Amino acid sequence: MVRFLVVVPLLVFAASASAQQVGHDACARDVTRFCRPVINDGDQAVLTCLKEHRARLTKACDKVLTDHGQ
Repeated sequence: MVRFLVVVPLLVFAASASAQQVGHDACARDVTRFCRPVINDGDQAVLTCLKEHRARLTKACDKVLTDHGQ
């Protein structure tokens, strides 16, 4: 039982980290292409930039933003 209680949170954390990595991978090229000037300004600046270029984003990146309510 103790082993189960330790393993479940680790699996949940791994799934969450994996989902974040997929989102990062899906948008990495778009960030480099459209938002390079604001990369060092923080995540919010990059998100704003991606939203400004929404019509030109790859389908994968657009889906990540949509799936996260953006």
